[in-house]
Amino acid sequence: MTYSVEEVRWLAENADAVAEAEGLEWSAQSRVRDTTALRERHGDHARALGELVAARRSAVQGGKVPAGWLVCGDSAQQATPAVVAAERADHLADVLGAGGGDGSGAGLVVADVTCSVGTELQHLAGRFGTVVGSDLDPARLAMARYNMAQADLAGTVGLVRADAVHPAFAAGAVDVVVADPARRTARGRIRDPKDLLPPLPDLLSAHRGSAMAVKCAPGIDYGDWDGQVDVVSVDGGVKEACLYTPELATHRRRAVVLRAGQRRVLTTDDPESEEVGDVGRYILDPDGAVVRAGLVRQYAAALGWRRLDPHIAYLTGDSLEVPQGPGFLPGQRVFEVLDRAPLKRLKAALAATGCSRLEILVRGVDVDPDDLRRKMKLKRGRGAGGGRALTVVVTRIGDTATALIAEELHLRG
Repeated sequence: MTYSVEEVRWLAENADAVAEAEGLEWSAQSRVRDTTALRERHGDHARALGELVAARRSAVQGGKVPAGWLVCGDSAQQATPAVVAAERADHLADVLGAGGGDGSGAGLVVADVTCSVGTELQHLAGRFGTVVGSDLDPARLAMARYNMAQADLAGTVGLVRADAVHPAFAAGAVDVVVADPARRTARGRIRDPKDLLPPLPDLLSAHRGSAMAVKCAPGIDYGDWDGQVDVVSVDGGVKEACLYTPELATHRRRAVVLRAGQRRVLTTDDPESEEVGDVGRYILDPDGAVVRAGLVRQYAAALGWRRLDPHIAYLTGDSLEVPQGPGFLPGQRVFEVLDRAPLKRLKAALAATGCSRLEILVRGVDVDPDDLRRKMKLKRGRGAGGGRALTVVVTRIGDTATALIAEELHLRG
């Protein structure tokens, strides 16, 4: 849900009430009690207070907004993580020559035409001279104004109400336009850029004369995009694909992996490996950004490993020396292979290992992991450790479905 403009104004002006609401428990057991207490003191504003607490906790814990910002449930869910927004702002500044701290970005104008509560604006404002945010929702704009004041950017960032495809500025007046069209409908996630809301062709037409960065869901079909595509992951989770028009491109595709303060990038211009071979001592499940960006061959070359199958993303190798070196992307899952078996013999093979806790990963094979786990009929382990924990990787190698029994390793990087 969201707020009315009046509710945003009330929340902004009643910090004591917000602090009171944040001091309540808001557990599943206390929610009715907490709401009742707020309603007794603050009447109809209790709903907005409850939503603000839940949305703010979610957005702050998710690394999307600073503590103290105004945000509603919908905008919290849709907001870009701060590290991803900062990555985009850095890329734009680097490409446009505005990242040197020498004032070279002072003459450039950047507009976020779907600014919502301002999560992108704060990062753009640190790199460019003129930053404008616009949104069609007056309540979102009211929250953005409050949040920019909290970030000490009230006099730096301009805000205006406007439709993303009917901009408030003349064609070509803005150097770069950032847009985040809706990625879902009632039928689920949008896969085709022309079905985005607003559609990608409409955005491009409306902002002809400006370079563009368009945020999309990572599963979008960008095969025909004539520009750069960045697929970005944070702590192992793929967050978005960003489509950059050709003026902003340095590569055709990039996988940007952000984890625990580290940043690693693979690109289509990196060396590739075409090697495909049998299962080695170790297998690796590449970060989702690498897989979604189609850069598994580049990653195989960086590690000196090989693919198990030309169409499957798993990599395999016989030494851990390189995966623990600088070419290894942070947070990758690496497994030591203990055994391999056809699916029909997997139960007997697992019984010999003493496994009592099992993870099943499936790629390229029509197998339901939960159904397969039930068929294994594992005995529960006793004691604090709960027995041996193993992973079965079910994958296609050539034309054969193969089960690899493995134990996950925990490598640095």
